[in-house]
Amino acid sequence: MNYVSFGDMAQAFQLRRHDQQLKTAMTSLTKEVMTGIRSDLGAAVSGDFTALAKIDQSRSTLAAYRTAAVEADLHAGTMQRAVETIRSLASGSSVPLLSAAATGTATMIDASVADAATKFSTLVATLNTNAAGRYAFSGAAIDTAPLPDPQAILSALSTELAGATDPADALARIADWFAQPTGFAATVYQGSASQTVFRLGEGDSLRLDVTATDPRLLSAMQGFATAALLDGGLFAGDLPARSTMTAAAGEQIAAADFALTDLAAEIGTIEARIAATTTRNGAESAALDLARASLIGADPYESATALEAVRSQIETLYTLTSRLSALSMTEYMR
Repeated sequence: MNYVSFGDMAQAFQLRRHDQQLKTAMTSLTKEVMTGIRSDLGAAVSGDFTALAKIDQSRSTLAAYRTAAVEADLHAGTMQRAVETIRSLASGSSVPLLSAAATGTATMIDASVADAATKFSTLVATLNTNAAGRYAFSGAAIDTAPLPDPQAILSALSTELAGATDPADALARIADWFAQPTGFAATVYQGSASQTVFRLGEGDSLRLDVTATDPRLLSAMQGFATAALLDGGLFAGDLPARSTMTAAAGEQIAAADFALTDLAAEIGTIEARIAATTTRNGAESAALDLARASLIGADPYESATALEAVRSQIETLYTLTSRLSALSMTEYMR
């Protein structure tokens, strides 16, 4: 019988090669056990990656839609909280203003308009709310605050009131300034007239068209601005005129409170739509994950069994290597 022998160096290289092969197999099987995905995707799909590519593309698209939905939900939620804050300001201001106007005393009028002026500043700050780098009420110009500081708004409005001789004239000018495109929207509003659009799904785009120029927000702003102008000295010394203006501010804010309820409901409908879309996209994503797993998923039992077999082979190899390393002529001759 012929025997083929190996030299010591050749034997060492052979053992090293077996060791590397087993370690590579162990790494691959460990990854399969941990991820549940076959390490050899080509074998799993029999060389045809078409279905897998389409599934991965759909999953990537849904991930983008999921991100858009999260941003839309944050945007709408920011709007809703802002509207609730403004409603709270309105509900706490209309009655004191109307009561002060009814009493007709300068002290109560001054106190009520001073409080409303402070709340006007809060209202402006609320509309300038920035969440995650996005201004909620600036339309498409999400990187720009929709309004300047409160004093700039009052200064622009005061310019329109130059020459006003009585409360009726002043109130008419204030209303026109907030309502006309050449007034508030042209001189004070810093946002965009374009709408904020979020693509939530295939053929499903959500438009958030609520900006600081929304008539329901302007209605509240008009009432508070009127009170703030009185606090700044409008019709100073003319108690009847100040009483009339204070009553008008209270009535305007009370009316705005009802309008803001409608706005809150409208935003709530948008939030419900976002939630429904998120649920639908989540279900579709889960279905794609199942399809992908059925295509390239590794059987946990088979992978674990193969991993254990490789581990046993490595231990055997190490045992053989240790024994071969201990062989010597001296030990053999004993």
